Amino acid sequence: MAEAALKVQGTDVATPLLKVSNLEGWYGESHVLHGIDFEVRPGEVVTLLGRNGAGKTTTMKALMGILTKRKGSVVFDGHETIGLPARAIAKLGMGYVPEERGIFSSLSVEENLMLPPRVKPGGLSLDQIFELFPNIKERLSSQGTKLSGGEQQMLAIGRILRTGANLLLLDEPTEGLAPVIVQQIGATIARLKAEGFTIVLVEQNFHFASSVADRHYVVEQGKVIDTIQNAELEANIDKLHAYLGV
Repeated sequence: MAEAALKVQGTDVATPLLKVSNLEGWYGESHVLHGIDFEVRPGEVVTLLGRNGAGKTTTMKALMGILTKRKGSVVFDGHETIGLPARAIAKLGMGYVPEERGIFSSLSVEENLMLPPRVKPGGLSLDQIFELFPNIKERLSSQGTKLSGGEQQMLAIGRILRTGANLLLLDEPTEGLAPVIVQQIGATIARLKAEGFTIVLVEQNFHFASSVADRHYVVEQGKVIDTIQNAELEANIDKLHAYLGV
């Protein structure tokens, strides 16, 4: 990124930017999260790995306050967020890119990009976003849903980067994308990490996850059942295969 790019202002790296303790969550009467525990330090990329239905996406929604029936503790940048609505959590600097990307079909790429308000200082400029995602600059006047899946993912990530969020929750960012686009998304995550962004990534593709993450939390039946450092991934590959059923 250009020399003028802003480094994300972080806290002491020894202090978790996000600390999740005994997080429980419900869809109506259905108890889905059963005591999630994990933490993320400033500038880290961590993944939530697990089979379909393990509770990974529900965890993301609970962190963001979209899942409103929840209890436990989610401390983000020194603030307990369990009692806060999603808009207040966003203003603290947490940004969520859902699996379905949330592109508005009636708006152009430029209108989609400019829609979310800035929540705090430090958001990327349009030029910085276009440097990360040149495809977006070329399609500014196109309708959002006329983009390819990869371009929609780039737009969804770029939209959050403009807001000033410094913790990015990315849900299945490589789902259904061509290998060349997956590589581009991976390079973007690595670049954002180098700029000081902190990222929580939900992924089914642990080969991709291993190329970008510092640590992996394995989720099963609404709980974190194991933690694997990326440097120890190869030594734990058989165990990970068993967890993921691959």
